[in-house]
Amino acid sequence: MGLRKEFVRLLAAKVAEELVKEEMIEVPSGFDLPEQLYQVLDAEVNLEDRLNEEVRVLLNQYQDQMRQTGASYQEMFKLIKNKLVKERKLVL
Repeated sequence: MGLRKEFVRLLAAKVAEELVKEEMIEVPSGFDLPEQLYQVLDAEVNLEDRLNEEVRVLLNQYQDQMRQTGASYQEMFKLIKNKLVKERKLVL
């Protein structure tokens, strides 16, 4: 997505701070809420990158067949990506 890790970490810390400050959540002693939020946010931010890489790997496996049939890499990329998004019910 293009968000720098430092920004995601800062966002996680701010969200954790606000949740605790507004008493919307209780954090057990020793629980690193900002780090847990960072892990979740970072995974979401990188979801599309991971999906794109998965599509590239799939297309590389079938590149010879695509060449033989004249299939467009860009069109196949979009088609497969959209299919995976639908199947997995992802929100990008």
